[in-house]
Amino acid sequence: MKSVNEKLKEIKLLIGRLEKDTPKQIEAFNKFMQATESSNAIDKKMQELINLALAVAAQCEWCIALHVKGAIDAGASKEEILESAMQAVLMHGGPALMYMIPVENAINELLEGKEDE
Repeated sequence: MKSVNEKLKEIKLLIGRLEKDTPKQIEAFNKFMQATESSNAIDKKMQELINLALAVAAQCEWCIALHVKGAIDAGASKEEILESAMQAVLMHGGPALMYMIPVENAINELLEGKEDE
């Protein structure tokens, strides 16, 4: 099983390749993402928690890694991350419940050592 940091690296490498291979599409996607994330109505932490729930429902391990990291970086607690992921389980059922495994793995890997800081 790949670590969260390996998945995050894969995302970065994929985006780099796509910037070369499909520059117009990636530029448009990045602009859309930046416009959406610059909203003042929902703060960064809440955006990441919503995106995490959607990642669990979509069953995307790379998205889970990205948004657990984003949530942690935005100040979300372990409890907030788990509760947002459980919202996806509530709405998506058993398959989403199994994606709590990569959520827990990402929390554990990314918070290791942070508690000592």
